[in-house]
Amino acid sequence: MANQTWESEFERELCEHLETHGWLYSHDDSGYDRQRALFPEDLFSWLEETQPDELAKKVKPSMSDQAKAKATDQILTRLATLLDKGQPVGGSLQVLRSGFKDTPGSFTLMQKRPEQDVNQTVNERYKANRLRVMRQVHYSTKHSKSIDLVLFLNGIPVATLELKTDHKQNIGDAKKQYMTDRDPAGEPLLGFGTRALVHFAVSNDEVWMTTKLAKEKTYFLPFNRGNAGHAGNGPDENGGSPTAYLWRDVLQRDQWLDIIGKFIHFETMKGTDEKTGQVTTDHVLIFPRFHQLDAVTRLVADARENGPGQRYLIQHSAGSGKTRSIAWTAHRLATLHDAKNQKVFDTVIVVTDRNVLDAQLQEAIKQIESKSGVVATISTAEAAKKSFSSKSAYLTQTLSSGKLVIVVTIQTFPFVLEAIQENKALAGRKFAVIADEAHSSQTGQTASKLKQVLSDQEAADLADGGEVDVEAILAAEAKAKADTRNITFLAFTATPKAKTMEMFGTLGEDGLPHPFHTYTMAQAIEEKFILDVLLNYTTYDT
Repeated sequence: MANQTWESEFERELCEHLETHGWLYSHDDSGYDRQRALFPEDLFSWLEETQPDELAKKVKPSMSDQAKAKATDQILTRLATLLDKGQPVGGSLQVLRSGFKDTPGSFTLMQKRPEQDVNQTVNERYKANRLRVMRQVHYSTKHSKSIDLVLFLNGIPVATLELKTDHKQNIGDAKKQYMTDRDPAGEPLLGFGTRALVHFAVSNDEVWMTTKLAKEKTYFLPFNRGNAGHAGNGPDENGGSPTAYLWRDVLQRDQWLDIIGKFIHFETMKGTDEKTGQVTTDHVLIFPRFHQLDAVTRLVADARENGPGQRYLIQHSAGSGKTRSIAWTAHRLATLHDAKNQKVFDTVIVVTDRNVLDAQLQEAIKQIESKSGVVATISTAEAAKKSFSSKSAYLTQTLSSGKLVIVVTIQTFPFVLEAIQENKALAGRKFAVIADEAHSSQTGQTASKLKQVLSDQEAADLADGGEVDVEAILAAEAKAKADTRNITFLAFTATPKAKTMEMFGTLGEDGLPHPFHTYTMAQAIEEKFILDVLLNYTTYDT
């Protein structure tokens, strides 16, 4: 009984905080439609406030009460049917972002935070988004089990939380409850991508998450801030639970709507069946890990405040998911506007030799923006495909056209900076350059261009058939070009060299350069994203 009391108090603390910060709070699940896994009151409040004319096409004011009830029920059934289909044709993420039709009406189901504060109608629709936290939700028509908390956006469930206090239980108990007592079979709330997009296991000390419930096969990822460079969470700066950042920061109204509107996406994973040899396709729902969300959010806020001409060092260990962090950063910077509603960057340039980054960028941005063609990859093959005489001509045209995101290799990068500095057509344009730490051997004509910006030692290594990394190129170019006020440089690396730290680090109170954001190797090892190579290391006397 005491444990239930502690857990109930934990729930109450979380919910009351949200209630005072822009959320609606349901003390119980009254009004929840467990068969459809919807909260109709919020759905129709949203539609009535933001799309009364469309709603009136379906639920006509002239109808009798009985006819209105029938039309309303038809909308709910149509919506539930689309949600039940899941990715890629339906599911909550697709329907929230793209809306749905129920002839003769056509409805949108959320308003993403606008990049510019110029359209009053869009601003009002954004404010009208209804976020709700509901306690003890009896989610099934087959039994009376309840989930501690369910989070809704305009009547659609988008997340669940199981809470455990650390008096007699811990985070393991919360994860175990999901794995052994939350069977998703036949439950629309718990189905993969059909309603809830993420499930949080929460204790006073830790937060873990999963985007797919699969009973004992459920795989949880840590969603912790880190503790002095290690796994877990440090003390809360306000004296609360170490996990208070979840409801104070992550579930902060603007942040949570940004996560749903601009971060979460599906990735298509292709593999090979070991038995049949056939190609397999799997859809994976990607929710940002805490350090990814934190890094991107901080970078975007600083860039909005300070504009172009800045330098950032993001020191994220192997196992941090840098590819996705770069993709999210590129997309957010490409659409970023400042407080005066002016675009901060005309184009974001991503320097990498990893084809997977290009593919993930394309797929993520297409889902988030609901359009393709935002990303251009500069390569000989792409130039030929688009009927350009050379890669150089394609590069010049792409830069001049103001493409939002351009992906180039380390070989092409010096030519890009040369064009930015010398092409008169690009005068006044503002760029963000995001450098991936991938290494690449250089030979031939492009190598001679690289040598112009390398140190003697780096040039000697290159001539000897060695490798030169993008850090060296970025640092050398940034140092060589006196006027880079229109260019912001962002270097993502696990192990920055001293020169990189000096060029791109942020000066601390000690007068020394430090990374703008850090996810350490120790934390990656402790969270089991990489192996500790020294774990089985043995020394021998000879």
